[in-house]
Amino acid sequence: MDYTSAAAPMGTFERLLTLWVALAMVAGIGIGTVAPGLVDAVAVTEFASINLVVAVLIWAMVYPMMVSVDFGAVAGVARQPKGLLVTLVVNWLIKPFTMAFLAVLFFDHIFAPWIAPEDAAQYIAGLILLGAAPCTAMVFVWSQLTRGDATYTLVQVSVNDLIMVVAFAPIVALLLGVTEIVVPWDTLALATVLYVVLPLIAGLITRRLLRSSEAIDAFTARIKPLSMLGLIATVAILFGLQGDTILSRPGVILLIAVPILIQSYGIFAIAYGAAFALRVPHRIAAPCAMIGTSNFFELAVAVAISLFGLNSGAALATVVGVLVEVPVMLSLVAFANRTRARFPGA
Repeated sequence: MDYTSAAAPMGTFERLLTLWVALAMVAGIGIGTVAPGLVDAVAVTEFASINLVVAVLIWAMVYPMMVSVDFGAVAGVARQPKGLLVTLVVNWLIKPFTMAFLAVLFFDHIFAPWIAPEDAAQYIAGLILLGAAPCTAMVFVWSQLTRGDATYTLVQVSVNDLIMVVAFAPIVALLLGVTEIVVPWDTLALATVLYVVLPLIAGLITRRLLRSSEAIDAFTARIKPLSMLGLIATVAILFGLQGDTILSRPGVILLIAVPILIQSYGIFAIAYGAAFALRVPHRIAAPCAMIGTSNFFELAVAVAISLFGLNSGAALATVVGVLVEVPVMLSLVAFANRTRARFPGA
């Protein structure tokens, strides 16, 4: 089975995406400062710890890639098992435990002179929750930006989500030492429906209506900019919602960001390096490294709030994960695109 991606090389707008995202961050914080009422209006549109405005924008980001999914090729994914193996090993046997190690290292030791022990324990808990929740939705965006294989990415995310249903609570319980983890099943279910099932159905219907591969490619090329605009708008909203936290506690946010940054780049290096060593084609290798690097932040935030409270240090740590993720992932997208030629099937 040939998993060749039909995506075209990045245009000028996409190449400058980091700049647009940076401007969106500044704009979001500015809007949150000068128009808090507008931010509050967006904040109240929430159900099961998922902001519905952000969910719509993420849906818009995911939909263009779902149109590229060739459902007839799903069965052929079994012929390329290495990419899926790398994803699962990194996500469930490495990522949660390295995040816990880094959290303890920094907040129980390196940052101990500046952080109260009770606060350190909260930050450690939040980081552990992030580490145990690999990405569900945004990986479709990162895959699209690296010209990843849409069909294979869908299978990777789907298998990952199935494992998350049974593995998230036990891993968190083990690492936190908490015996009664209440997993917000409504958050898990709603996120899966909003970010995977509905865009997938929409993509299938669109493919049926367009019929020919030429028409599908042309349609995908036309709607692809909407995906990037959705990303920029999402960043602006997220930073608007967290503007007060960023401005009031910049030092703490920087400290929490340190282990997250090390973890993100470290996990990407492990997964991407393993895919390279196993001679996995780049259109599969790039997304399989992105899934573990990115986080299912809605789930992590929801569990942090349910276990420790809305204003807890654990909840703050998961929010910092949201703030750090987009710039980090854009830098990794750029690196993956620069190293494409070193992989087979580039």
